Amino acid sequence: MTVVVGVKAGSSTAAIRLARTEADYRKVPLVAVMAHGTDSALGTPGGRPLSMPPSEADRHEAAESTLRQAVTEALGDQAAGVQLLVIAGTASSVLVQAARKLDADLVVLSRRPVHSPAWLLGEVSQHVLRNAPCPVLIVPETDS
Repeated sequence: MTVVVGVKAGSSTAAIRLARTEADYRKVPLVAVMAHGTDSALGTPGGRPLSMPPSEADRHEAAESTLRQAVTEALGDQAAGVQLLVIAGTASSVLVQAARKLDADLVVLSRRPVHSPAWLLGEVSQHVLRNAPCPVLIVPETDS
């Protein structure tokens, strides 16, 4: 049993903190999960020259560094006990698969800030809400 928190760079501080509280309350491990995708030549903007795309290992390493930094910034000293999990794929699928594989008690996600152009739940949150094998908690992210 675990608490899983989905982390997106720069917008998951409140979710990470609440997930830490929930994991401590439940006396279960906290697993921070970040998905990373692949770059595609078809997705390259027309004005940008094609270059050597980053390797899978480079993308994984960059995502792991970003995840570690987000968890450390959110939790400070409490970050030491958090398991970091970086998986290639779309965020929605990665989070649901991780919740199943880890036998999660709870999945915690952040919602876009209220003042963003689209403050309703996004695709990832909707997919996880519909498909997760456990309760899902959506945390409003502050603008700070």
